[in-house]
Amino acid sequence: MAVASTTATSAAARAGRTKSTLPVIAVTGMAFEASIAAGKGGDGIEAVYAARADLLERALAAALDRGASGVISFGTAGGLGPDLEPGTLIIADAVDGPFGRVACDAAWSERMAAALLDSPLAMRTRRGAEAAVAAPLTGAADKAALHRSSGGALAVDMESHLAAAAAAARGLPFAVCRAVVDPAWRSLPKAAMAGLRDDGSTAVLPILRELARDPLQLGGLLRVAADAGAARKALTAARRVLTASGAFFPG
Repeated sequence: MAVASTTATSAAARAGRTKSTLPVIAVTGMAFEASIAAGKGGDGIEAVYAARADLLERALAAALDRGASGVISFGTAGGLGPDLEPGTLIIADAVDGPFGRVACDAAWSERMAAALLDSPLAMRTRRGAEAAVAAPLTGAADKAALHRSSGGALAVDMESHLAAAAAAARGLPFAVCRAVVDPAWRSLPKAAMAGLRDDGSTAVLPILRELARDPLQLGGLLRVAADAGAARKALTAARRVLTASGAFFPG
């Protein structure tokens, strides 16, 4: 299976660039998240994505080999904070995951938070820890347990620990910007995950098969779709604010 990346910039094109002109690598799990992160291209952000950890690590390593000024974990996340609605934006102070607790770059995170708080997104922006896991966390009870065991992490994803480890290995600044998609109190129906391919793209047929097996999942799937719409809208707006202010890039 090919490793996914939203850019096709050659290594030769990267050669000779100074650190200030190298891109920020946005690490995501799904194709639509990478599309938001990459935007129209040409503004210094390169996005890599895959749902399976080894594919994501390979894509990220290749991007970092071409050169980077920083690494940001960007995309959607499951809500852990009991009061966080879909579309809430998390600028993380640290990532609590399989590799332990890793601090985000304080100056970069503060600049991002300040830009969002000085925008129409202020009321939906939160600071705190991001949890990271190696397998999907879809049940409300499991999310509540992780919220407690992580010391109050606000949200959870499957990529931030990989992005943090890669950034640390290269001595690069690391940050997190995530939008809550499924709130803490909501369990996801099995159909919601059925179509996710290893490379981060989505297939419709497995979702339809799962719905045919259990049609009662349809209501839950429609709620997931509405939540995903709120998260996508917030993430797109955050990308616009952060790039316009320059806060998407380490200082």
